[in-house]
Amino acid sequence: MASTFAHEQQEQRAAQGGTEPRPGQPAAGRPAPRTAPQASSATHDVTNQAPPLAPYDASEDAALLEGVRREGAGWAEEDLRRLGLQAGSAQVQEWSELANRHEPELRTHDRYGNRIDEVDFHPSWHHLMGAAVAGGLAGAPWADGRAGAHVARTAGALVWGHTDAGHACPTSMTYAAVPALRAQPELAAVYEPLLTSRVYEPGLRTPAEKQGLLAGMGMTEKQGGSDVRTNTTAATPTAEPGVYTLRGHKWFTSAPMCDVFLVLAQAPGGLSCFLVPRVLPDGTRNTFRIQRLKDKLGNRSNASSEPEFDGTVAWLVGPEGRGVKTIIEMVNCTRLDCVTMSAALMRKTLVEAGHHTRHRSAFGARLVDQPLMRNVLADLALESEAATTLALRLAGAADRAVRGDGTDEAEVGFRRIATAVGKYWVTKRGPAFTAEALECLGGNGYVEDSGMPRHYREAPLLSIWEGSGNVNALDVLRALGREPGVAEALFAELALAQGADARLDAAVAGLRARLGEASPTSARRLVELMALTLQGSLLVRHAPAAVADAFCATRLGGDWGHAFGTLPDGADLDTILTRALPDRG
Repeated sequence: MASTFAHEQQEQRAAQGGTEPRPGQPAAGRPAPRTAPQASSATHDVTNQAPPLAPYDASEDAALLEGVRREGAGWAEEDLRRLGLQAGSAQVQEWSELANRHEPELRTHDRYGNRIDEVDFHPSWHHLMGAAVAGGLAGAPWADGRAGAHVARTAGALVWGHTDAGHACPTSMTYAAVPALRAQPELAAVYEPLLTSRVYEPGLRTPAEKQGLLAGMGMTEKQGGSDVRTNTTAATPTAEPGVYTLRGHKWFTSAPMCDVFLVLAQAPGGLSCFLVPRVLPDGTRNTFRIQRLKDKLGNRSNASSEPEFDGTVAWLVGPEGRGVKTIIEMVNCTRLDCVTMSAALMRKTLVEAGHHTRHRSAFGARLVDQPLMRNVLADLALESEAATTLALRLAGAADRAVRGDGTDEAEVGFRRIATAVGKYWVTKRGPAFTAEALECLGGNGYVEDSGMPRHYREAPLLSIWEGSGNVNALDVLRALGREPGVAEALFAELALAQGADARLDAAVAGLRARLGEASPTSARRLVELMALTLQGSLLVRHAPAAVADAFCATRLGGDWGHAFGTLPDGADLDTILTRALPDRG
């Protein structure tokens, strides 16, 4: 195993520029060399095709940069610019493709028959992970005392989301694990400094011997899914206080090569949360038998597994019987990341569509100059800006809610309901959005080489992970009924745009009326209206008039068809497109 770890470390150092790459590998931070096109016969001359998009600046997004400044993280703009150039580089885009082409492989045993339960990843996965962790996209904000640190991380994820979505799973779980782990201060004291590190150190070793750790989670089981209270994994106390042994089988546990996992299991006092390390403090392997890796629709670069616990050592996090309450802060964080990654996928595919249509001609004109194509692109641009703006507003609420003084109750209430609302709506819009953006490329977009099919397959995951649409819609109803102040916090936010647009005002009034009639059957319609009024209010307050007017006319005013590309004739398409897709030449 030492040779495997050494190989991983060598790859990681190469990714960070610490050593020269292996022969045949491009140096980190440099564009991959391009091979000159071979001469061909006249019948195969390539014309009227878009050139490669990369290199490009993934942070070149007015809505993103304005939102970062508005939500208190303007100090991070220079770092975002650097990250944007890195994300859009030819080399990093190639890493993303390779990490998905060469999927992780499970090795249950070594050559001698010893159980090892390891997953091998392509070197490109490690390069991406190293850059993401170094960029502060894992647990780093919890160790950063600056106001806006969580906004900066969300903005970084929006930018780095132009690469590969699979490796965002372990970074998201690591970020979300920190506040949950704080329910057990003695465990947090040991693990939090390593979970908030900016060092990616792959390989299973004693946690205390590493410079940085990643965290995963094991919540769902095959008999219950989101209904975690039906979990059957049993936790048995040992003679050592706070230490238990687990026995059971988990159904979806992503990134099984993480160092530690937060797991739900049934203790004598009820459903409880536990910390499960892959390697115990004495250096021995904890029992973590990976039965198989899931064969998924998308998210192919990431390994999702079914681990079996049998005498697995675990430490209690929070009180017995309070497992759901202990992980609720974790859920708030991962749901924000679902919104963020959906918004990132929207932006990435919009940029791809805009690039293609600028360089492709049909019927005597560039596609981007065709009136109906401009309508499609502008409609996609509205959706993308609304998603990005909402993600950053949610990040701002999270930053202010978790800062520690507990005085900003309005932001706590707003975060609670708006995150569930955003998770429901933005992730629902993602698959339709990516399908439309793919269609802008025509047949070229349906071919794997374009990368668009990978993005399209990724989009539905974000609606499923951390609660499907029904789970989130019902969670909104639960918050309205059980948590005083959340409705008032939402309407206080909406009131900031009162009087600026009659269509928005009418929609907010309609929302108030619907609250009194809310029921599980109509929960989706209620949450959809919440999301649209919230996005509309943010755009009315912060976006150019052309963007806000077109959004309110369609999403709130009813002047909109059932497909993208149905903006009314009066919409200012030129202003919308110039803002969303600045001409790169």
